[in-house]
This record gives sequence, C-alpha cells and structure tokens, in this order.
Amino acid sequence: MTAAARDRSASLSRKMRMSVVYTLLVLLSLLFVAPFAWLVITSFKPEAEIFSSGLPKVWSIENYTKGVTHFPFALYLRNTLFLCGVNVFGVVLSSSLVAYGLARIPWKGRNLLFALLLSTMMLPAQVTMVPLFAVFKALGWIGGYLPLTVPAFLGNAFYIFLLRQFFLNIPVDLTDAARLDGCSEFDIFRRIMVPLASPALATVALFTFLGTWNDFVGPLVYLFDDSLFPLSLGLAMFSSQYGSFWGQLMAVSTLMVTPIIILFFFTQRTFIQGIAMSGIKG
Repeated sequence: MTAAARDRSASLSRKMRMSVVYTLLVLLSLLFVAPFAWLVITSFKPEAEIFSSGLPKVWSIENYTKGVTHFPFALYLRNTLFLCGVNVFGVVLSSSLVAYGLARIPWKGRNLLFALLLSTMMLPAQVTMVPLFAVFKALGWIGGYLPLTVPAFLGNAFYIFLLRQFFLNIPVDLTDAARLDGCSEFDIFRRIMVPLASPALATVALFTFLGTWNDFVGPLVYLFDDSLFPLSLGLAMFSSQYGSFWGQLMAVSTLMVTPIIILFFFTQRTFIQGIAMSGIKG
C-alpha cells in the first residue's frame, strides 16, 4: 500500500470515528433536551390537553398571560437580577483580589493559607447553614438581602482557586517589568492581570450568576417578605398555590429557565476557554 493510500485510509478511519462520536453525543443530548422540550410544549397546551400526549392541537399563549397575571414575574425577576448583579460583582472583585495575592505576591504563609482555603471546600453547605444563620440573626440581618449578598464580598474558595491557577500562567517577567516602571501592585492587578484574565473572570461571573439565579435554599432560609422573593422561591410559592394549573406552572417555569439557556449558549465559548486556560498549570 502506497503512502497516499495509507493516508486516505487513516483519514477515512478518523472520519468514521468522529461520526460515531458525534452520533453518540447527539443521542445523549436528547436525554437532556427532552424534558425541556416537554416543558415548552406543555406550556402552550390548553388546559383540556395538558395530559394528552403529542403536540397541542392549538398553540396558545393563554398560559403565559394568565401565569404572569397570577405570578408577579416582573417583581421577582427584578429581585433576582439585583441579587445576581450584586453577587457577581462581589465574587469577581473579592476572589480576584485574593487570588492575585496568593499567586503573585510572595509573603510568608501564603501556601498554608491557600491549603486552609481549599480545605473549606470539603465542608457541605448543610454543615455551615445553622452557624451562619445564628451569626446573621445576631447581626440583625435576617429578613433582608444582606445574608445573600455580603458573603459574596468575602471571596469564594473555588473561584479563588480557579483564578489563582490562571494568574500563575501569566509570565512573571510581565509583572516584573511593570514593577520596574513604577507600577504598584494594585496597578499591576488592574491594568495587566484583569485584562489578561478576562476569560477566567467571565467564567467566574457566569458560574456566580447561574448559582444565584437558581439558589432556592438561601432565600428560603433568610427571606420572609414575599415582595423580596427571587424567581426560584416565587416559583415554589406559585406551585403550592396554583399547582393544579399545570399549564400556567409550565409557562412560568419556561420563562425562568429560558434566560439561563440563552445566556449559556452565547457565553459557552468564553466559559470553556476560561476553564481550559485555568487548568494548564497546577
């Protein structure tokens, strides 16, 4: 067999393997797409067809109009976006500052502190829930947004680890040259490190936004006034009050899930790039 024939055979073999891989991935993706498709289709069904199989005979937006009427979607959306915005800002700011100090500023005991920081990731949230509640109650913060926002400004162990790994990949000569030019550590962080770390920072922001958007336990524990509820808690309340109106429940659920899917779809490249670049160096 000639070299050209061997190359054609190898290329054909690679294409066949890739075809099999893509086919399996598409089939597996259907397992995740099917529940969302069922949710959307059901949201457009009239009440008489809710439990019928297949597509609706008449596509109607009545469930959406009634659901938004019974469910203060605009209020809960505003509350959710406020919590997401504050938490994203706080986590990105605090985690990046701590990660820079652990990665690029030499000081005694930083490795020990980093190890202790990583050890906190082994504690489940259920273990710290009661002590945190006692602390926030003693501070008089229960019933408001402070327990849901202030911890974001104190850093997050996982995001600090992620950003530290990214900062370690940036050449030291770059920051050394900036110091020789008279830049302070904060100037180096603000003008050099932050622009270079934008993929990792975007990943942290996306993770934080998704976590805050879907957070149910935190608002359930700390909030009592329904005018302060985010979408996750408001949807649970709507389900308990209007659970028999399945069409409206599916419509409101679709309105809550769709923005997250759209956000992840448009940011997936930045998300994957940030994860990949943060894991280059241990």
